[in-house]
Amino acid sequence: MPSLHLFSPAKLNLFLHITGRLPNGYHKLQTVFQLLDYGDSLALQTRKDGNLQLTPQLLGINQQDNLIIRAAYLLKQQTQTDLGANIQLLKRLPMGGGMGGGSSNAATTLIGLNHLWQTGLSVDQLTDIGMQLGADVPVFVRGNSAWAEGIGEKLSPLKLPERWYLVIKPQCHVSTAEIFSHQQLTRDTGAITVAAFFEQGGHNDCEHVVSQCYPEVAEALRWLRQYSAAQLTGTGACVFASFTDQDQAKAIFDKASTKWECFTARGINHSPLQPLL
Repeated sequence: MPSLHLFSPAKLNLFLHITGRLPNGYHKLQTVFQLLDYGDSLALQTRKDGNLQLTPQLLGINQQDNLIIRAAYLLKQQTQTDLGANIQLLKRLPMGGGMGGGSSNAATTLIGLNHLWQTGLSVDQLTDIGMQLGADVPVFVRGNSAWAEGIGEKLSPLKLPERWYLVIKPQCHVSTAEIFSHQQLTRDTGAITVAAFFEQGGHNDCEHVVSQCYPEVAEALRWLRQYSAAQLTGTGACVFASFTDQDQAKAIFDKASTKWECFTARGINHSPLQPLL
């Protein structure tokens, strides 16, 4: 049966400003999504019997709650296909790290199965399905590093300068729901422009609360700030710093404590999945 082996890229939030809150409880934000050349891998193979099978099963996540399976089911419902799939996940990205691993996996599943099943949905249609799975899924479907507004769904592609990143995953799992519901979270940061971001950068409004609630994150930020301007990605737990080249990033990587998961990665402007769209 037809099969595909696909890369599922990670992302960093180069800044994250929370500019307000909607009546439905969602937060309005501004951010820049930087795609990375580091991520998970998915192997997908068509099944004729309509069943969906994911291996391995992730610890602590019911199979039917996994974003990969949910994405596949939504695509089946949208297209009324009788086909199914065997999906094998090679997980490299830390869970609960703010790297977008689950969202990227969902987007990769939508793109890959749309191609394998020949269901013919457009990028816009796949993006609409992705929005049902999470606010970070659309950026991975569209496959561009991007400026984002709204709840993260209003995307404008950006050409970002090529940088290398050192990413550290502290030994904790940050609850996104906990952070976004925290009383001390800043929710009224003034909106900025793309030009202002390129001139002055930005900050992460979640960083103060996450550092308070998770001392492991605060420790990693303090250590990394000895060498570069470090910050939190998303709601964490991962923290990162950028460098002009791979050698600089690798030199700091070599100094990091073995108690942390660490990796270096290059920023990319376009996902390698784009040819499938």
